[in-house]
Amino acid sequence: MRNVNVALLQLCSGANIKHNLAQIEQQIKQLPDTVKLVLTPEHALLFADADTYRVHAEEQGKGPLQQAVRDIAQRYGIWLLVGAMPLVSREDPSRITSSSLLFDDQGEIRARYDKIHMFDVNIEDEHGVYNESAIYQRGEHITVVDTPVGRLGMAICYDLRFPGLFQALREQGAELISVPAAFTRLTGKAHWEPLLRARAIENQCIILAPAQIGVHGTRRTWGHTMAVNGWGEVIKKNPVNVNALTLNIRRESLHLMREQIKVVKHNRFRPKLTSLIEKNTD
Repeated sequence: MRNVNVALLQLCSGANIKHNLAQIEQQIKQLPDTVKLVLTPEHALLFADADTYRVHAEEQGKGPLQQAVRDIAQRYGIWLLVGAMPLVSREDPSRITSSSLLFDDQGEIRARYDKIHMFDVNIEDEHGVYNESAIYQRGEHITVVDTPVGRLGMAICYDLRFPGLFQALREQGAELISVPAAFTRLTGKAHWEPLLRARAIENQCIILAPAQIGVHGTRRTWGHTMAVNGWGEVIKKNPVNVNALTLNIRRESLHLMREQIKVVKHNRFRPKLTSLIEKNTD
């Protein structure tokens, strides 16, 4: 445990914000003091319905949810990623976005990513119809940020099915990519691990994927929080337990791999990808 520097929390969040925050802090309390970066799943602070998300949506840098996370980051001296929470849109103040926020160990916001791909699907599970675009405005920006354990690209859940986003993150220098998620049990069982491994292999990045597990009203999530290295190997996995998965990030293997197999240099679609990056970055 001496060399552990990253923790991925697996949660069963619900509509009770105090309970969710207590669950997060309880897991963080048990981490070794070598941990520098902690990642939480999608809907970590609030897993509820559309109206509840709208009521609790905050402007970036303001509000009780962000203050609670800021306090935890400061208290434990960690960088803390909120997998996704409702924030007021940067493009349209009348709308909200599903946003991932990264706080540093002083409680300052270092990065924000607004989910680009909306989960608008109809599948044969307990919930049936999912229509995120009725709740959220989709994001317009990609996000890559330096952290104490490496350069981190940010994605959220359904983004995992769109390899172009991950290629754009790699083009911006990502070594690690966060994929906080609340994958449904049905789709997670079939697709979660294969997609994570594919994105890791394609981009020669370490994928960090904290997940929700359990029952959340009419929704049931798959769990299986995991980390995947750039060769596509699962470093560690937490199938069903509501607790933290810890690991030591070593980026050195990525550098050798990228020299041996130059996927970025060989990408024939790179000019189109570059124009996407220019369009989506500030």
